[in-house]
Amino acid sequence: MTMPDLEHALDALAGRVSSLREARAAYPTDLAPTLDAALAELDTAAELLAEAREELRKAPKRVSSRKDGGQRELKLLRQVLRAFPVPVIVLDGGGVVRRINPETSRVLGSPDGYLVGRSFPLLVDVSRRAAFRSHLTSVLQTGQPAAFETRLAHQGRTHTVQLALTRLTMPGEPQQMVAAVALPTEVQLPEPGARRPELSDGALLLAAAKRQDLLTRMGRLLLDEEALLRPVVLQRASRLLAAEWADWVVADMVRDGAPRRSVVMAPKNHPLGGLVRQVESADPAASQLVLQVLERGSGMVLEMVDDDSLLGFCADGPLLTVMGAGSVLCVPIGRGDGALTLVRAHDRPPFALADLAVLQEVGLQIGLAVRSQNSFQSRSSAADALSASVAPRNLPDVPGYEAAAVYHPGSSVGAEFYDVFPVSGGWGFALGGAAGKGEEAASVSAMVRGGLRVLSVWESDPDLVVRKVNEALVTQGTGMFVMAVAGFVKGRQIRLSSAGHHPAVLLQSDGGVRFAEGGGVPLGISPEAETGVETLTIAPGETLVLYSEGLISSRNEHGEPYGEERLADVLTRCAGQAPSTVVKAVEADRHAFSGGQVWDEIVVFALRGV
Repeated sequence: MTMPDLEHALDALAGRVSSLREARAAYPTDLAPTLDAALAELDTAAELLAEAREELRKAPKRVSSRKDGGQRELKLLRQVLRAFPVPVIVLDGGGVVRRINPETSRVLGSPDGYLVGRSFPLLVDVSRRAAFRSHLTSVLQTGQPAAFETRLAHQGRTHTVQLALTRLTMPGEPQQMVAAVALPTEVQLPEPGARRPELSDGALLLAAAKRQDLLTRMGRLLLDEEALLRPVVLQRASRLLAAEWADWVVADMVRDGAPRRSVVMAPKNHPLGGLVRQVESADPAASQLVLQVLERGSGMVLEMVDDDSLLGFCADGPLLTVMGAGSVLCVPIGRGDGALTLVRAHDRPPFALADLAVLQEVGLQIGLAVRSQNSFQSRSSAADALSASVAPRNLPDVPGYEAAAVYHPGSSVGAEFYDVFPVSGGWGFALGGAAGKGEEAASVSAMVRGGLRVLSVWESDPDLVVRKVNEALVTQGTGMFVMAVAGFVKGRQIRLSSAGHHPAVLLQSDGGVRFAEGGGVPLGISPEAETGVETLTIAPGETLVLYSEGLISSRNEHGEPYGEERLADVLTRCAGQAPSTVVKAVEADRHAFSGGQVWDEIVVFALRGV
């Protein structure tokens, strides 16, 4: 057969192939006859190529002739590839895609510029990849064709195909190739709304809106109060991403200089245990992908996984293989705090560069939230420690008396304190608070409370103790002043020293209420302390009540203060009752008055003679 005859035969082949394509479009549910005819045409094309090769061998052996013949053969092969009605993929010995025909682009949903150079086994169903590699090796070594059924997954489409492999010698190629012909037996289209390789303007707008919605929902989730109070940031963020954006979500946080696996979210229909446990126990320090993202400080997106070892290994092999990974995206959490890895299976649309951009912002948000959570919990622990330093856990038993107290923290770290402690020959108590809020005010109150307790060991008069604490506070130069009252209990007598504090109240057994003198100047204002000193006698059945500024200054909805007159009315109704009942009654009345609102700390302390 001469070359013109070959070209004529090829034109005829192209016409028949066009007819097959039309038949397939007209009868999509009856593919068997069309596929059989396509196989026959493939055999025809192979015969034409063989005759063309024989014709070229007979040509005069000149350098230019060999070159021209090779070009003709390549041209003939390209025409066959373009005309063929089923996907044809030319692979090298390693399974890398070297050439594809237009039908392959149409079926798989990607242009040749995207697929050429990729590893074809990554398109093959995970369970059949090993079989594919074995068939590929066998075809290359023996020259015998092979065929087997498998699934191809890409761009959200899944195809069940009969894959036929044939060894092929290509002009100009130093190594032998393999032609893979994919004969579809079943096609699973993407879900409605799934991403296509070429999106319309409307679809692009919807995709952008979905990404913006993710940022909005993630922001609301991370700013929720519970995200600060409890260590739930990573779990909640990962759960949101796993719901719509990925099949697997893995968060690795850096601790002690190395990444540690913190969260693993598996597909909803995946049983807990087994593979999930293997992913959880895998060392992220063995993951090239995680280490690269942490080192570079920027994310990476793999629209098609071409190296299954990037996420490390487990007992069953490369993690990405056993997870069924088709596409992977990894971004930093915060600024070097960790790495967030998202994995999609083969039957889902792959991650794109636009996804990388939005997920990088998500990773930054998660990092900020984690840092805020850690800072808040650290401050909360410090606040709890400060609160514990200004209020005793339990009141000791004071011989001849019953004692009770209530303490309500305010809206921020406050500075009120109270205490009961032993002194030489009796017992002492103290109550007060620094003017101000926050950690500094609380630390000054704790210092004053500790000073009153310690100095009371050596002094027999509470007024001397209060004066020495004032001297120490002025010397420290904190710039804060503290209202305080201290009392020593010796038998039935209580000696009080007040430094600008509200006067104590004596509730008598008949319901009478008498306020002590109080007075004095708050501690820390002047080196020379000005105090109000008074000695009270507490008869059995009488109760001494001390209270904080936060109680008296509590306001109702009209802005009216609680005040000392209302306190006296409540105490009158508590005559003859136990101290615990008295403080609870005051607490309940203030709560009803202010509608449950608490702005400043509230302390009520009661000491009743028995």
